[in-house]
Amino acid sequence: MKEGFVYILTNKNNTTLYVGVTSNLIMRVQEHKEKKDKNSFTARYNLNKLVYYKTFQNIGDAIAREKQLKSGNRANKIDLIERENPEWKDLIEG
Repeated sequence: MKEGFVYILTNKNNTTLYVGVTSNLIMRVQEHKEKKDKNSFTARYNLNKLVYYKTFQNIGDAIAREKQLKSGNRANKIDLIERENPEWKDLIEG
C-alpha cells in the first residue's frame, strides 16, 4: 500500500491557497518551487510555500481528504492551517 500526502500551498502574502495530493511530498513541493509546469495554477500565483500537510497510510485516503478540502470553504482551510501552523511558516524550506 502506498502512502499519500494532502498539502496546502500558499504565496508569500498568504492570499491564495492550493490543495494538492501526492505520494512524494518533498519532490512535489520542490516541483512547485521550481515552477516545473510554467502554466500551472501554482506557478501563475507563485504558490510555493507549504503551510500544511497530512500523511495518510493509503493514497486513496489522501485523495478522499483532498476532495473534501477542495469542496470546503476557505475559512475551513485557514482554520486547519492555523491550528497546525499558526505562524504560516514554510514547512519545507529550500
